[in-house]
Amino acid sequence: MAATRLELNLMRLLSRCEALAAERRDPEEWRLEKYVAALEDMLRELKKQSSKPAPELLNEYSRKVDFLKGLLEAEKLSSSTEKALANQFLAPGRTPTTTKERTPATKTVHLQTKARCTGKMRSELLGTVCFGVAASLLLLYRLGLTSDEKQSAVELDAVLQHHQDMQEKLAEEMLSLARSLKNNTLAAQNVIKQDNQTLSHSLRMADQNFEKLKDESDRLEQHAKKSVNWLLWIMLIVVCFIFISMILFIRIFPKLK
Repeated sequence: MAATRLELNLMRLLSRCEALAAERRDPEEWRLEKYVAALEDMLRELKKQSSKPAPELLNEYSRKVDFLKGLLEAEKLSSSTEKALANQFLAPGRTPTTTKERTPATKTVHLQTKARCTGKMRSELLGTVCFGVAASLLLLYRLGLTSDEKQSAVELDAVLQHHQDMQEKLAEEMLSLARSLKNNTLAAQNVIKQDNQTLSHSLRMADQNFEKLKDESDRLEQHAKKSVNWLLWIMLIVVCFIFISMILFIRIFPKLK
């Protein structure tokens, strides 16, 4: 079935959004957010149409729009650790939006975003190492200071202490997010395990019901055959009785001359 005008506009806008998401944008960039909101409206209208695309294609459109929306929400997070964790749960599209693409653009954007978040986390962790080195140098430097130079050293010590507090807070956030991810993974595993057990039980019950239904069908068929045999014998007896009655009637009441 040929694509409608609304579907073509959706595909063009979706391709444009994927191109914007692949670029490095300013924090004040507003176009992508507005475009994604327009995509959501167009997708809702497309689902209401009578001549809507196949369900698989609609699911692919929804998957790409949800990916772009989740990408925008992840960019609004404060720490790079939260951004990296949020990007892990994003699901890019499975098929290209246009014929010019060899691989889905959303998958490329997903890889680029993960690489940027990983780079930021690595920079922050390297900042922790650099802070340790700076603290050691400061300690060696302060040993040779005179009483007049200690005031500036105290100010520098306060700045370094502030950075150390920030690095400790970042480490605590990373540890908390790792624990949360582990707990969520274990909970998901338990849910999946329970669902598998429920499905197995349902399959066993279905097999048992099928066997019972088969037995009852065989029994009903046997009863039907028996009822047909009895009806046949009754009909034969009735016919024989009528035949014998007619003969007796003819014998007893001969034809009048």
